[in-house]
Formats: sequence, C-alpha cells, structure tokens
Amino acid sequence: MFETLSEKLQGIFRELGRKGKLRESDIESGLREVRLALLEADVHYQVVKTMLDRVHARALGSEVSRALDPAQQVVKILHQELVSELGEPGRLRMTGPTPRALMLVGLQGSGKTTAAAKLARVLKQRGERVWMVAADTYRPAAAEQLTILGHQVDVPVYSESGEDPVERCRAGVEAADRAGATVAILDTAGRSQIDEPLMDELRAIRHLIKPAEIILVADAMTGQEAVNFASGFHEALQLTGLILSKMDGDARGGAAISMRAVTGVPLKFIGTGEGLEALEAFEPDRLASRILGMGDVLSLIEKAEAGIEREQAGRQASRLMGGEFTLEDFADQLAQVRQMGPLGKILELLPGGMRLPTSGVDGDLAERQLGRTQAILRSMTPVERRKPEILNGSRKRRIASGSGTTVQEVNQLLRQFQQMRRIFKQVGKRGMAALPPGLR
Repeated sequence: MFETLSEKLQGIFRELGRKGKLRESDIESGLREVRLALLEADVHYQVVKTMLDRVHARALGSEVSRALDPAQQVVKILHQELVSELGEPGRLRMTGPTPRALMLVGLQGSGKTTAAAKLARVLKQRGERVWMVAADTYRPAAAEQLTILGHQVDVPVYSESGEDPVERCRAGVEAADRAGATVAILDTAGRSQIDEPLMDELRAIRHLIKPAEIILVADAMTGQEAVNFASGFHEALQLTGLILSKMDGDARGGAAISMRAVTGVPLKFIGTGEGLEALEAFEPDRLASRILGMGDVLSLIEKAEAGIEREQAGRQASRLMGGEFTLEDFADQLAQVRQMGPLGKILELLPGGMRLPTSGVDGDLAERQLGRTQAILRSMTPVERRKPEILNGSRKRRIASGSGTTVQEVNQLLRQFQQMRRIFKQVGKRGMAALPPGLR
C-alpha cells in the first residue's frame, strides 16, 4: 500500500535533508516534486493544490527557518496537513435501539460482500451480536457467498423472504431482532454503474429500515473514479461513512487521500488484504505516516498483541534465556507470528529506516519459507520436537517425506535452531556482551 508514492516522497525528503539550511528555492523545488508525486498517485488535483498551498505557507515561516533540522520540519508540516486532509477517524454510530442496521452499498466488484463479513468479524470481536442479511437478490450466488463467509466468521446470515430486496431487509432485521442481535449488516445489491433503479431501491431500504449507518464500499484501485462514485452515492443516499477496499493492491492509493476532502464523508475502515482479518479501522495519523514512509508501529504493536499470548511469550522468553527452548516452543512462536498476517504486510508497517535492512527481502518468498519450516516442525512427533537430539537418519527421512521437503532442509533447520539456542543461552548467562558481533 502506497509503496510507489512512499518511495518517491522519501527520495524527495532525503534530497532536502542533504542541503542542511533550506533556502526558499529549495522548499519550492521540493514541494513541486511532492506535488508531482501526489498527482501521479492519483490524488485529486484540488486536494493537492489546497494542501500544498498550506504546506508552502508554513514551510516559508519561522517554524522551518528556526528549526534545527529544517528538512524534517517540512516533513512534519506535510504530515500534519495530510492528517488534516484525511479528516477525523470515522467511528461507527453504535447508539440507539437494537439491532442497529448498517447498510453497505457500492458498485459490483467493489468487494462489498467480503467487506460485510470483515466488518461482522470486527464487530463480533468488539462484543456485538451480529447478523448479516443477504439483500443482493440479483447477482447469482451472492447469498451463497455471504453464507459461506458468515460461516467462516461464525455469524448468522439471513437470505429468505423471496426476491424483493426491500422485503428481505425488513424480514432480516426482524429475524435478527428476535434472535437478540445487536447489529444487522445489510449487504445490498450493486450495479456496474450508478443508475436510478438502483438508487430508488436503496432509498426504499433506507426509508423502511432507517439504518444507523449507510456505508459505501469503494474499490481503491479505481482511483479517481472511486471518488466520483462516492460523490454520486452520497448525493442520492446521504452516506455516513466509507470503507475503502483493496488498498493492498493499489500502489498509488490516491483515492484514500481524496475521498474525505472531495465528498466530506468520513473514512471508517480500509481493507488491506483478501483475508477476513484484513480490515483496519481508519486512523488518519497512521495512514499519513505510512504514506510518508514513517511506518505504522502502533498497528504493528496491535497485530502483535492480537496474535501473541503475553503469558506464553513470557514463558518462552524465560526458557529461551535458560537454554531450555525446544522445537515445540519454536513451532508455537512461528504460529503466533503467522497470526499477525503475511510477512510482507508486517514489513510495510516498519518505518522507512528500519525497512532498509529488509528492503531486498521478497515477502512472498519469506512467507513460503516460513510455511516450509512449519511443515517440517509439524511432521515431527511431540517427543522429537522436545528432544531433537534423537533425530537420526531414518527419522529425518520420514520428516522430509511428510513435509514435502528434503533431508538437507531438515538438517539446515536443526543447525539454525541449535545455533539460536546456543547464542541465547550465552546471553542468558552473561548478558548482551555475549552476543557475537553483528547481533549486539
């Protein structure tokens, strides 16, 4: 997400940083390059102009001229103005009588049905009792798709009451109410483009159900078209929020920056991958940091907290330092790391400077290697994982056959594990000074 834009902006900032004291011509030249980078990233031209006019005025003022590091001060100003342009975080309206209806609208192919399941998963984790209503009666297998996704997130899906979308929404919300649900997510029909019959249908649902939220799911990969569609839906339905899907596939990402400024509708969530866990609450300061190459350490911490059991991690750390760490502990750690999400996505959250040592790492290749390592560990018996010294030639051949790897790969894993355990045993006894050069 924003990879191309971030790289260009970081190059511009590095060039400004080399100049030391910034002259007015340096600032204007740098901001001209920033303007081009943002326009190439498909940010709306009026948004770029308004934002950079403010940055220019502040950059020529005393807060930059008196700064110890003028280039960093320009970056700080750009970050602040970008956060301002992205708007306040959009929080869901979770007040009023239950079940609160959340009406999802959007064009065909925007990822609306998947977004419904992702949102259901998020709300269920927050303690809500969620139902989904399959209100798209036109697209073949739409109800079946939502039912499958509902099963994956353990959320009931209502798909009865005939082919009238308005009637199905009414009956679905009533069924959710009888079941004691606190939230009902309505997955409405989409079209290939905005048309009056679609809008009339959506207006009828809005009038009958009176949803707490009307949220547009827009495909970030469509760039400025997504902004135009959002404006059309907002004019017809008075949207209360936006979910920007497929952010992981958009190297430009300009729609995310333009949406709030052009439509005035707050972004509430962004979809960052295909998995049902890949939906993040929109936080403008974090998104601005990612765009400027500052990373998103807070999101990384949250992923770690969600994927790693603190008590278990503490026990494993103690065993590691005491030299008691086994392959079973190692397998548990790998499983916890994978719960945080794909390695490539984790690396994206690191600040630019911290990403430099891993910039040549192929995220997909590292993910595949991690999978092979897990396969080897899972092919071992519990006794073998606790006592790897019993692994003789025949056992290694069995493990290699069971994991689809080679004996050489099994041996390589064992050597790496023994080296890691030896190093940390030394650290546990003598402190950080025991680490070999390069690991301190």
